[in-house]
Amino acid sequence: MMITTLNKIRAHSPCKDGWEKLLKNLGKTSPDDEPLPFAVILDSNGLNDALWCCKSAPEYNREWRLYAVWCARQVQHLMTDQRSLDALDAAERHANGQATDEELTAAWAAAEAARGAQRPLRRKNSRR
Repeated sequence: MMITTLNKIRAHSPCKDGWEKLLKNLGKTSPDDEPLPFAVILDSNGLNDALWCCKSAPEYNREWRLYAVWCARQVQHLMTDQRSLDALDAAERHANGQATDEELTAAWAAAEAARGAQRPLRRKNSRR
């Protein structure tokens, strides 16, 4: 089970609304070092806040990265430029310790270039 603590979350300056919601749902008024499962954060505050809280638990960086790769793989069929697919592969290799930071950075830059090369599709006679 992946866990963090309220003190670790608080150290990253969470937004006021999300922080207060989490405290309220936990029945607390201040942070502490009691283990807090990410599933509880997800149930309390939703996916966006739970993902934001990942920064409070760097010991799970590999898992966070692999989850991000898994999410991207769900829409991989929409990636039309090989540079984007290569970046996805590089991200997975990097998470598994099989690619360097430099390789990941280069793949990311190539994927960004691919994104920049995309032009919005326009229909003839379309209105704005």
